[in-house]
Amino acid sequence: MRIDHIRQRLRASGAKPCHEQRVLRAWTHALPLDRGRCRSEDFFPAPLGARLPALGAELAALAQVRSEHAGEDGARLLVELADGQTVESVLLPRDGLCVSTQVGCAVGCAFCMTGRDGLLRQLGSAEIVAQVVLARSRRAVRKVVFMGMGEPAHNLDNVLEAIALLGTEGGIGHKNLVFSTVGDRRVFERLPQGSVKPALALSLHTTRPALRTKLMPRAPRIDPAELVELGETYARATGYPIQYQWTLLAGVNDDDEELDGIVRLLAGKYAVMNFIPYNSVAGAGFARPSWEHAAAMARYLHRRGILTKLRHSAGQDVDGGCGQLRARVIASGALGQPAEAAPDRVVLVRRGQA
Repeated sequence: MRIDHIRQRLRASGAKPCHEQRVLRAWTHALPLDRGRCRSEDFFPAPLGARLPALGAELAALAQVRSEHAGEDGARLLVELADGQTVESVLLPRDGLCVSTQVGCAVGCAFCMTGRDGLLRQLGSAEIVAQVVLARSRRAVRKVVFMGMGEPAHNLDNVLEAIALLGTEGGIGHKNLVFSTVGDRRVFERLPQGSVKPALALSLHTTRPALRTKLMPRAPRIDPAELVELGETYARATGYPIQYQWTLLAGVNDDDEELDGIVRLLAGKYAVMNFIPYNSVAGAGFARPSWEHAAAMARYLHRRGILTKLRHSAGQDVDGGCGQLRARVIASGALGQPAEAAPDRVVLVRRGQA
């Protein structure tokens, strides 16, 4: 389901813009329609009011918690979609949420579990937003990063539609919507055109073109230097620094040559370098460097004027890196079993109908 489909159905039931706005705002905030002094039965046209409970049930079925895995850095949710497929969402510290945009991924990064089976299907924009709604039924969400399963640039229409809703009716600040991509020229063409302009995170991982091709075999062929220049143009236009993502792989992209390459590319740029120690995937043939070595790399860049953050890779303590939870469920043959019941929350219903 796409958000545009929801809008069309609301309008077909007699919704005016004010009705449509109220329904979408209630849904994106995981709130009941009846709140405050204005009762829904006094506000909505009768045909629309009659159809809202069924629509609410359909929206609730878009994303349900199949299992939850608590970790030191936040809870990972294995989310079951209406067709039984599963994706991962992560409740991050400081009211953040990481959401998925595809089931699987076509990029096939050598160090990532998600892409091993390729792309299975796209998520509709409503399914992407439904992950936010699910998280908000549990706690506050003030930042959403599109860094979960999938490559957002390969599902651009749906991701941008979700971003537009979250940045308006969803009440999330535009710079707190973070679009993550391996780099696709279409992103730099489309993002500036939207009314909601998200922050941008670019997966760099290396300054060496040949190594980049090896690590991300099906990513668009963009030289790292060109990718940084495209990012810099977007950063200056929006006023948000580019977040460069760098998965640290021991003996692969953690040497002095790479450090000098980062300084060469990012010196004077409106950018933040995020070093993320590799989250081990069985059989991938990579290892993460020691924390001490990673910290020394960050200090080296700081001394040369590159703002660098050394981050804990989410889910390391529960073996819950991107795609790992889903892979374990598939391996166990548990797909098709009932999902865990989601917390009770009345959404898109009127008083007396819950």
